[in-house]
Amino acid sequence: MVVAKFFSSSVVVNHGHRQLCFCFIDDCAALDTISANQAIKDGETIVSDGETYELGFFSPGKSKNRYLGVWYKKISPRAVVWVANRETPINDTSGIFKVSRGGNLQIFSGSNKVIWSSNSTVLGKSINQEVVVQLLDTGNLVVLDHNSTNKNLIWQSFDYPCDTLLPGMRFGKNLVTGLQIFLKSWKSPDDPSIGMYTHRMFTDGYPQHFTYQGQTIISRMGPWNGLGFSGHPTDIPNSIYSVEFVHNRKEIYNKYELKSSVLMRMVMTWDGKALFLVWIERTQEWLEYADVSVDSCGQFALCGPYGSCSINKRPPCSCMEGFEPQNPKEWGVQDWSSGCKPQKPLNCGNGFRKFTGVKVPDTRRSWYNYSMTLGECEMACKRNCSCTAYASLDVRNGGNGCLLWFHELIDIREYDTNQSLYIRTDAANLEGRVIIEPVSKERKRIIIIILSISSVVFFLSAVAYACKKKKKWPHMRGRDKWKHDFHIRDKSMRKEQYDSLQHFSLRKVANATDNFSNSLKIGEGGFGPVYKGVLEDGQEVAVKCLSETSRQGLEEFKNEVVCIAKLQHRNLVKLLGYCIHKSELILIYEYLANKSLDYFLFDETRCFMLDWPKRFQIIQGIARGILYLHQDSRLQIVHRDLKAGNILLDSDMNPKISDFGLARTFIGCDATAKTKKVVGTYGYIPPEYAVHGHFSVKSDVFSFGVLVLEIISGRKNRGFSHEDHSDNLLGHAWRLQKENKSIEVMSASLRATCSVPEVVRSIHVALLCVQNNVEDRPTMLSVVLMLASESVLPQPKEPAFYTGEICKEIQPPLLSKQYMITNVYAR
Repeated sequence: MVVAKFFSSSVVVNHGHRQLCFCFIDDCAALDTISANQAIKDGETIVSDGETYELGFFSPGKSKNRYLGVWYKKISPRAVVWVANRETPINDTSGIFKVSRGGNLQIFSGSNKVIWSSNSTVLGKSINQEVVVQLLDTGNLVVLDHNSTNKNLIWQSFDYPCDTLLPGMRFGKNLVTGLQIFLKSWKSPDDPSIGMYTHRMFTDGYPQHFTYQGQTIISRMGPWNGLGFSGHPTDIPNSIYSVEFVHNRKEIYNKYELKSSVLMRMVMTWDGKALFLVWIERTQEWLEYADVSVDSCGQFALCGPYGSCSINKRPPCSCMEGFEPQNPKEWGVQDWSSGCKPQKPLNCGNGFRKFTGVKVPDTRRSWYNYSMTLGECEMACKRNCSCTAYASLDVRNGGNGCLLWFHELIDIREYDTNQSLYIRTDAANLEGRVIIEPVSKERKRIIIIILSISSVVFFLSAVAYACKKKKKWPHMRGRDKWKHDFHIRDKSMRKEQYDSLQHFSLRKVANATDNFSNSLKIGEGGFGPVYKGVLEDGQEVAVKCLSETSRQGLEEFKNEVVCIAKLQHRNLVKLLGYCIHKSELILIYEYLANKSLDYFLFDETRCFMLDWPKRFQIIQGIARGILYLHQDSRLQIVHRDLKAGNILLDSDMNPKISDFGLARTFIGCDATAKTKKVVGTYGYIPPEYAVHGHFSVKSDVFSFGVLVLEIISGRKNRGFSHEDHSDNLLGHAWRLQKENKSIEVMSASLRATCSVPEVVRSIHVALLCVQNNVEDRPTMLSVVLMLASESVLPQPKEPAFYTGEICKEIQPPLLSKQYMITNVYAR
């Protein structure tokens, strides 16, 4: 770090092999000339202590204009994080950067004209005052009063950001001075002057973040809920960064601090995106970690008042329960801006309906109290007839604090979150409430007629069914001894669990699959047969039916529906709907043309269709999908059956994790469980699960490690053999790793296309994942970062089942009678 100290006469400061001379602007007039060695001139730079950042003059992109700025020193192309004279560029290389006795930073052009000033001075100081200018390794350019005991801060660039928010930078408002800290985009990649977009915290009502285009709001990041910002799931505690939110009488701000050595920044891009970016050393590029406006539902108020947006619906907008379109004609042409209105007028006697998994509405005209309980919050809203909704401020520990709305609710969307919203609605629409109205004599007569006709129709239907009873679909034959209605059998199955999915009638499913024709059967697994189908609108689907011989059943079906229906990720298979009819349980998925990973991986011919770039893309995609399950979804989900057969491939060979029948969900930090019924597939099950029944997110990490080794080698872990030893694939890879020959694990089909460093690194990461001790295995977030970077990796310890005698290892009494092996093939 270069420290420039300014006294009443010039002082020389060493900078590398050069000497830079600074002088007070007031005293420079006494000098004969202002030469290159008397101030920071264009071409000279100041470097931070850790050499992370650099300050100097630069020209952005194709522009020839010169600006003073701060950028990452060792990253190319240059990533500028702060610009001083963004509105007043210099058109040549004559710029000089100086500081006054009082601590005022200034930039001069060649004509000795001040083109930029920090307007920061400390008055009443003596002529021997000492001012210190430092470029900190946080990227913050600071001016300090070095004479004061605490080195009082005179000015800092963190108070005046441009388009970039760095770790440690406060983002919000100082309520004492009125200083507002927000991001302003560049006008273009070649022009750092103020552009059309800003990202700021709005502090009227309960604080929240907005992105503006001019004066128009284009997106909103909801308020702080104790864990993160509503509608922004990446803030949930992770190993990359932590978020702090401060709200007191003096200031309101949030900031994030890095937990690891990665470089991370938030940028308001010139074209209006608010992105979190992480630098990946291996690829020498910035990886998009998160986007504040993630998808089409990120558009502010897309569905209008009381409208809710869901990316899983077509169209995405619908009215909240108890509400209807304000203007049906406009909604008919997909203009939802008018929003929705209550189906019946609201009044003080109305109750509140609970909506879960939502991004809370715009809070600009809300009221809040940190000390109230949720019960007190409900009473406060009930007493005020103009209160339209209430929610907890902090979702932790069951909910604390109170947030009230007194206006139409705008910008609601479905989101995977613990946040609940209680909306005032007509009593007839309340969950669990039944309104009984008096029945007139005329209505009774009509009801009797309807019931009589229904009885006749039912009788005729029963006769028709009896006549056709022997005509069964292939997967239903032999079920006469297995008659039961799952709706009756499982009283815990509630309709609202399926509300987000489309229900298909058995007739539609049968038509789509040509009566479950064997010619359309594309696979069969632990749940049952899978058929390719075509719906009436031409959409291709995969239809998975519960087989009578399956060890799976209602619980696995519910797991699929409850888990996967609410998951939204590009590397997870999409569940389109379901069918329940008597003993028939059917799931309808998106159809993926390239079947499953094992269809290619373990075939001597088809394996050549997967070159190394595709396999590495598949590895990274699977890792991101598992990371979403473990961390970014509302509930932590342990898949418990990750294997090549459960990785489906779309037309571009992008991987999608499927088959959530055996998955388990966790709430909060409790992510470990024990079971007496061990399920999964031998070869992918970790030892603590196979022997003791303990499973956690680290169980999936183990399975992922096995899967990576199979993808690289093209060989199955279970059944692997080698002429020199009896180890399984894990043990074989471990032996080669110790001998620095890990590349020999790679399949011969990859020799022409492989990147040796990527292959070796992938094997190393896989061995870290399959370590015998649970605590030694990394999290999936660490795995994703290790695969994408070139950071130094820890040495792996001995893998599980190293002796190779895997069958002896996993056959204790626990597994002797209670186990399940799934063997799912292509969809």
